[in-house]
Amino acid sequence: MPLTRRSFLGLAAAAPGLAFWTPASADAALQGVGTGPIRIDGQRLRADIEALSVHGRRPGGSFADGVSRVGYSDADIAGRRLVSSCMRDAGLRVRIDAAGNIVGRRDGRRADAPPILFGSHIDSVPEGGNFDGDLGTLAAIEAVRTLERRGMATAHPLEVIVWVNEEGVAFGNGLCGSRAAAGELVSGELSQVWNGMTKAEAIRRIGGDPDRIGDARRAPGSIRAYLELHIEQGGTLDRGGIPIGVVEGIVAIDRYDAVVRGVPNHAGTTPMPDRHDALVAAAQLILAVREIATAEPGRQVGTVGQLNVTPNAPNVVPGVVRHTIELRDLSSARIAAMADRIRARASEIAARTGTTIEISQSSHHEAALADPAVQTVIERAAADLGLRSARLPSGAGHDAQMAARLGPMGMIFVPSVAGVSHSPKELTHWEDCAHGANVLLQAVLALDRER
Repeated sequence: MPLTRRSFLGLAAAAPGLAFWTPASADAALQGVGTGPIRIDGQRLRADIEALSVHGRRPGGSFADGVSRVGYSDADIAGRRLVSSCMRDAGLRVRIDAAGNIVGRRDGRRADAPPILFGSHIDSVPEGGNFDGDLGTLAAIEAVRTLERRGMATAHPLEVIVWVNEEGVAFGNGLCGSRAAAGELVSGELSQVWNGMTKAEAIRRIGGDPDRIGDARRAPGSIRAYLELHIEQGGTLDRGGIPIGVVEGIVAIDRYDAVVRGVPNHAGTTPMPDRHDALVAAAQLILAVREIATAEPGRQVGTVGQLNVTPNAPNVVPGVVRHTIELRDLSSARIAAMADRIRARASEIAARTGTTIEISQSSHHEAALADPAVQTVIERAAADLGLRSARLPSGAGHDAQMAARLGPMGMIFVPSVAGVSHSPKELTHWEDCAHGANVLLQAVLALDRER
């Protein structure tokens, strides 16, 4: 029988192979039994993730139904209260910075040492899953809680951060909190309106201070390192049976707006040879994006995910089509070259179909490469825990790409079952959640020892 999300959640509590931690084994680890590396309490981490899942769950729903916890929403505010409480339970001093990021600090022995920063986000897409962002946030808190309950001090201060509005559903631009920390908010951003409120009002709603938004900025070099644990959101680790991914970098993302203009005309009286059909031209361009993205080996991707047809009537030859083109790869040069080839193909299509095609770039996010030394630290942490690891890029954007502007960055991936994410069916086995949290804890301790 195939493993479903619901059957897994039931089995995880009963099957030793799926429930990686039992209360007894977790307690033994926390009490220092054995000679291996210290470990987090996997059952406690699971309980925290399940508790957070309530906020944004549909009425009458269950964990398996996923969550809608859009940034700045009532569900987001309730979730932020919960994680703030978890932070305090872990011994962290909690504050909200001017951008609305939640920051929990644990002092180190060296007052002059830069902090080790780690965490993630808790906002979701509509009808999203319970692991995207949530795992990294709550695993970071659990790592500190483990140190606190063992009475273990670190040389560097530790700061757990919950970045605000990573997904960018609200206001249409993501990485909001981490972009503020990196000083990369765009002009006029605080005046943008979503759901009847400005971004400045939304920031106030969660306890930030938009009038002092510059105070959220952190200087480059002000942190020892940044670590983020996250689900892969792709299927590479799951297919390979590999428990830990060591992220090489977060891809560059170039987004373009394409406008195809033809001639709207009567669908019954316009002969086929006389048509200037904007949708036919757009369809050819969309196929060209795929062909160009797959023309050479590599991990580059091209996507057309949004389409608008005018006049969008069944009996009218389409006159105008607007659609997006999004290109991603670790190499900015590669996707720029792809864009050039797409433009050249667009010219050919326009000439052939009697249309005009305009392609303009709407946004660019530069790739953020993980620090080689931090990648090595993560690999060694996994090896010390007896876990296989593999290096891979991140095809999705993460707050880590902004944190990389501040200091050495590294990301830890754990498997997403069948590569599903941004869906209620998103699932990472509890065993893998615990594995990732343990690697995170060991990597933090290794970075603390190095300087």
